[in-house]
Amino acid sequence: MVAYVSGNNIRPGYVVKYNDQLYRVMTAEHRTPGNKRAFMQAKLRNMENGTQTEVRFRADEQIERAALEQIEMEYLYEDPSGYCFMNCETYEQIFLEAKIIGDLTLFLLPNTKALIEFYEDKPIGVSLPETVDLQVTDTEPPLKGATASGSGKPATLETGLVVTVPQFLEVGETVRVSTTSREYLERVKGG
Repeated sequence: MVAYVSGNNIRPGYVVKYNDQLYRVMTAEHRTPGNKRAFMQAKLRNMENGTQTEVRFRADEQIERAALEQIEMEYLYEDPSGYCFMNCETYEQIFLEAKIIGDLTLFLLPNTKALIEFYEDKPIGVSLPETVDLQVTDTEPPLKGATASGSGKPATLETGLVVTVPQFLEVGETVRVSTTSREYLERVKGG
């Protein structure tokens, strides 16, 4: 069964078939230019080669939405074969290439649960939890008298991700980071 969505209803995160290729919708903005017809300006990323393209979809245009199967898997480790994930129910392991995961590797620690997206039994994408907790491995020492407000400072986390954190945070502390905005959210107590 093929599912279609109108141009007006395209949302970030959707995987659509466009020009016989699979694309993930990165951004979608509804635009109404003056006296012209409204359209949806979408930024799409090709699932095969990672290239990005901008497309205008008419509001009434029908776009094929790819039917994806999502399977919860746990990230185990990385080796020359790729990134190893284990099916949480069957314990079957698969290796994903770096290009499927992309820069989400900056949020991957062993034992992280993720949804692996399959299209026609082939893994095509990874969907991580909304937040992950990572340890600060490098940042400047806290400034004397620094309060929670004021300017932040860069901190390198255990996966290599660099985020801006409050002045009072120190190396060794654990912070919660959004996997979508890539921003520091809060310090994790007892971490």
